[in-house]
This record gives sequence, structure tokens and C-alpha cells, in this order.
Amino acid sequence: MVTLLTTNWSTVWLMTGLGIGTVFVILIVLFFVLSIFSTVTRTTRDTVKAGVEAVKDVIDKEEIAENTAYAAVAAAVYLYMQSRHDDESGVLTIHHSDHPAWHAELNKTL
Repeated sequence: MVTLLTTNWSTVWLMTGLGIGTVFVILIVLFFVLSIFSTVTRTTRDTVKAGVEAVKDVIDKEEIAENTAYAAVAAAVYLYMQSRHDDESGVLTIHHSDHPAWHAELNKTL
């Protein structure tokens, strides 16, 4: 009971108010930062969409077909070259040699 009477309540309420106030200020700052990021993202997305539409207008369908054929040939050559070395025999070969190992010259106890 004595500790309740000796507590400085103005300091307690001040500390509580500062803690809650700090949390709300951080939340408000976070809200504004996310709003700014949203605006920048929206602007960038609109710019990219406009660029894509401009590129679509410039490119011919024949050019796309020609590039697609080149891409198909390149993919086929790549897959052929990658599959050339995949056939392994599965046989492990160990050759024993009669000459001493390289470290035997340094360590005569071997």
C-alpha cells in the first residue's frame, strides 16, 4: 500500500504517453512511406505498360516468327550439346603405381 502512495504518477503517465505516442508516430511514418512506394510503383508500372505497347506496335509478326525460329534452333543445339556428356559408364578405375607418393620424399617414415 505504501508503494502506491510513493509512486510519482505524473512520471508514470508521462512514460506511458511517450510509449504510446512513439508507436503511433512510427505507424504514421510507415503509412506515408508505403504510400510513397505505392505511388512510385504505380507510376513505373504505367511507364512499362506504355513502353510495351509501343514495342508491340513497332515489331512485325514476321520478325517475331523469324526470331522464334532462331530461338528454337539455338535451344535444340544447346540441349544437344548438354546431353553429349551425360552418358557415364559407372565403372570406377583405380590405377596403383609403384613409384612413391609426392609427400613420401618429405616424410621418410611412410
